[in-house]
Parts: sequence; structure tokens; C-alpha cells
Amino acid sequence: MRWALAVLLALLWLTLISVSEGLAVNGDVIFERHEFEGSGVPVAVFPHWVHRIRYRCNVCHPAIFELKRGADPVTMESMAQGKYCAVCHNGKIAWGIRFDTCDLCHTGPTDGKIKP
Repeated sequence: MRWALAVLLALLWLTLISVSEGLAVNGDVIFERHEFEGSGVPVAVFPHWVHRIRYRCNVCHPAIFELKRGADPVTMESMAQGKYCAVCHNGKIAWGIRFDTCDLCHTGPTDGKIKP
């Protein structure tokens, strides 16, 4: 039991470190730049495994997100309407999407290019 907890904590730590450094670990989602291109705003990185540790797949798929890369038009405008990430990140279930929380998601490269 202790080893399982140690493995989970290690994965969580590695994921948080990688996201904060603008890197994604296998399974994370890096949103391609559509809005704010050329603005210097870092691209958003979704730490999939941090969420997957806590929730089962069917919480989000397919009700909130399709299971196909690029199938959902995730934009700040759509989230302001309570869609996609904002279904849970609404200030009640999880921290809300506001100007003072930008840096919790926008941790990727500022040039909008996804590095291999």
C-alpha cells in the first residue's frame, strides 16, 4: 500500500514540476495556439494525469470533451460560457477561470510553438 502511494505522489510531483516548467509529460494535452497568437501569452497545458488520478475517464469523456484530439474548440470565450474546462473550473468544484488564475494553465511556451 505504501509503495502505491509513493508512486502516485511521485507521478503527481513529476507532473506538477513538468507543467510549471512549460513541459508536458506523456498524456498531458498542450493546446495549440488559436487566440492570443503572437501576444507572448504562454500556451495552455492540461495536466491530464493529475486529473486522471482523481477522476475516471467518463467524468469528462465524451460529455465534456470528445476523445479525438482537436475535436473540441476550446477557447477562452467558450470557457467564459461555462464550457469545457469551466464545467468544473467554475469556482465551486475547482478554482475558477479568472485573470488572477491565468498562470495555472498557461504554462507552455510563449511563442505558441509546441516543442517535440
